[in-house]
Order: sequence, then C-alpha cells, then structure tokens
Amino acid sequence: MTVRTGTTTPAPPPAAQESLQGHYAGFASRFLAFATDVVVVTAGFLLILAAVNFVASFVTGKSVNFSRNDVWVIIGYVVWAFIYFAHWWGLNGKTPGGGLFGVQVLTEDGRDVSGRRAIGRTLAFPLSFLILCLGFLGILLGDRRRALHDVIAGTVVVYSWDARAARLRYLSQPRYSAPADPAAPPGSPGPPS
Repeated sequence: MTVRTGTTTPAPPPAAQESLQGHYAGFASRFLAFATDVVVVTAGFLLILAAVNFVASFVTGKSVNFSRNDVWVIIGYVVWAFIYFAHWWGLNGKTPGGGLFGVQVLTEDGRDVSGRRAIGRTLAFPLSFLILCLGFLGILLGDRRRALHDVIAGTVVVYSWDARAARLRYLSQPRYSAPADPAAPPGSPGPPS
C-alpha cells in the first residue's frame, strides 16, 4: 500500500502469469477431480441404499441389511458410477469434481463430448486401471496428456478455468475500509461499503 498525506490506495495487482485456460490438464488436477467424484459417487450411492432400506422397512416392516460382499450392491455401485460419469461427461464435459478443479473433457478437435463418446469413454475408463494403472502413464509422459481411455474415446482433458487468474483477481481486490467522514459525529459508522 502507498500512503500519501492521509489517503490510502491499494497496491497494483501482481503481474498475471500465463493462463492455463485450454492447456492440457495435468495429473494432479485430474487425480483430485477423480478423487472428489469418487467421494460424490459413494455418498450418493449410500444415500440410495439408505432410501431403499427406509422404503423396504416401511413397506415390509423389516430392515434390509446391505453388505459390501453382496453381488447386487457391487453391481449397483458400478451401474451408479457408470451413470454418473457418462451423464456428466456427456452433459458438459465436467463432472462435479472436474468443475471444482477446473478440468473439462473435450473431443480431440476441441468440441463438446457427445453422449455416445461419453459412454465410450466411461466404458474404456476401467481399462486404464489394468496392469498396474499403466493406462495413466500417458498423462505424465504424453505431449497431450492423454490416458488410455482418452485415446480410445478420442478425447482430451483441458483446463476450463484459470484458477491462477481467479486467485490473482481475488487477491487484487482492495481490502481496506474507507476513512470515516470527518464531518460525521464521533462514534458514527463510516460510509457504507
């Protein structure tokens, strides 16, 4: 802050660094987005199980006990996860985790992902986990940072918002209160913000 004879002015904002908008997303951003989506998928599935248990106990008077070893629970979870990812990738290319961490799935030529391509990407996604997760190696080593399921589906993952620029805009906002009006009576509040 620069101080001049009783006036206060905010410091100029720091120089903005290169924007990440449209660049291929890195491993850390993609992993954090995926981890967030796993939490959301699991929480949603547990709510569904609780609702099924409530309805079953209301209708039959008996509680339903679910276990991780039940085949139907595993199949239900896989189907729920498939619907979740295919829906969000087909809708706007962003899952809730992807939106939070600023990553979006697009086609190789930069267009929005169609429903068919989103389903194909969702079906190919487990293939990246096979053989010690080697399908994700392309994110670390490839020039376009594509995992195996991206190559199969013809998609790329890019940054869809620039977190660095957003942070700089937030930090550059003035954080001071205006001086009180000298003509106002003592103890009165300053001008409205």
